[in-house]
Amino acid sequence: MSLTVLMNAGPWLSVPPPGYGGIENVIATLVPELRRLGVRVVLASVGDSTLPVDELVSVFPEGQFASLQRPYNQVCGVAQAHLAGVVRELHTRDDIDLVHDHVEAVGLATLTAMGADAPPVLHTLHWDLAKHPALYGTLDGGGRVRVNGVSASQLARAPQALRDHSVGHVHLSTPLAVDADRRPRPGKGDHVVVLGRINPGKGQDLGARLAHRVGFRLVLAGPVGPYHRPEDLAAAGEEARQNPDVRFFVEEVAPYVDGDLVRWVGTVAGRERDDLLATARVALFPLRWEEPGGTAVVESLALGTPVVGIARGCLPELVAHGRTGLLTADEEELGELVLAASVLDPDECRREAVARFTPAVMAERYLTLYERVRKLAATPRRPAWREESHLTAFDMAGGPS
Repeated sequence: MSLTVLMNAGPWLSVPPPGYGGIENVIATLVPELRRLGVRVVLASVGDSTLPVDELVSVFPEGQFASLQRPYNQVCGVAQAHLAGVVRELHTRDDIDLVHDHVEAVGLATLTAMGADAPPVLHTLHWDLAKHPALYGTLDGGGRVRVNGVSASQLARAPQALRDHSVGHVHLSTPLAVDADRRPRPGKGDHVVVLGRINPGKGQDLGARLAHRVGFRLVLAGPVGPYHRPEDLAAAGEEARQNPDVRFFVEEVAPYVDGDLVRWVGTVAGRERDDLLATARVALFPLRWEEPGGTAVVESLALGTPVVGIARGCLPELVAHGRTGLLTADEEELGELVLAASVLDPDECRREAVARFTPAVMAERYLTLYERVRKLAATPRRPAWREESHLTAFDMAGGPS
C-alpha cells in the first residue's frame, strides 16, 4: 500500500519503552506490521526511541515521563511543545497522507484546530473517556478528524459528540500471540500476578487484601508513579508523596506487602516479564475502573495464563468466561475465583490469543480504518453555519404561509 502515516506517540516515553509504557508498547507492536504491509511510517516521539521507522521526528531528546504527574503549572508545556513540533512538521511537508495520533486530549485538540491545513487524522482513544467532557462533548473534527476506541465498551460510554466521530474500535494485540499455540508450555508456579502501573483504578490494594484473606501468593509488577524499583521509591523520601500514585501505594497497598504472601517487584520487562506471567497460575485484574484496552490481558492469554478479574470495561470482550478466564462483579468473590481458575486450560488461552490478538490482526484492522478516515475526509461536508443561517431566516419569516 502506498501510504505515509505520521504516528504521533507523544513526549512521555521512548518507543519501545524501557519497561512500563502502555501506549508506547501498542505503537511498537503496530508499526512493524504496518511497514510489513507497505506503509511508510514517520514516528513523532522522543529522540532516544529505537523502533525502526522510515523517519523519526522529535522535540525532546528523551522521555518526559518523570514530569507527567507534577503540578499542572510545571508540566503543562511538555505535550504542547511536542505537538508544536508535529504541527511544524506537517506545515513543511506534503507527503503525509494521514496522522495517527495517540496523545491524550492535546493531540486531538491541536490537530482539530489545524483545520484544512492538516491531513486526515485518526485519533486513538486509549483512556477513560469521562475525563475530558468539555473537549469530547463539543468535538467537531470538520469531517477530517476521526477517532477510534480500543474496545466497544469504551466507546459505549463516550459522549455523543465523540461517538459521532468514531470509526469503530480495534482491540490491542501483542507479539507474544504470534505462534503462541506452538510454543512449549512452561511449568506453572504457585504465584498470582497483577501486572500494570500501581494506582487506584488497577485495584492492587484489593488484590493484596484478598491474597491475605484467601491465602495465595501475589506478585505486584509495575511502577509506582515514576519509580520503577522498590529501592528507588525508598530513596525518594517524603517528597515522593506529592505523586498521587505513590500516596495510594504507601497508604493502601504497602501495609499488605509482607515479602511473603504479597511482594512488589517494581517494573519488569522483556524476558523477565514474560517468565513471570507465563509461570503464574492466574493473571489477576481487580479493577476499580472501566479498563479501556487491557494490554496485560492479551499478554497473559498469549502466555497461557488464565485471567481472573472484575467484569468491567473491556474484560468481558477479551476474556471468554469459563474458558480463558473467570469474571465477576463481586469483589469478595474474586479471591475464590483465583483458586477455581486452576481448572482452566492454558492451551485454550494461547489458541484464543493466536486467533484474535496478533499484531497482524491489529494492523489489518487499522489499515481498514485509515482508508475509511481518508474517504470520509474527502467527502464534502456542508458547513453547519449554512444550515443554521437557513433555519434562522426561515424562523424569522414565520415559516410557510
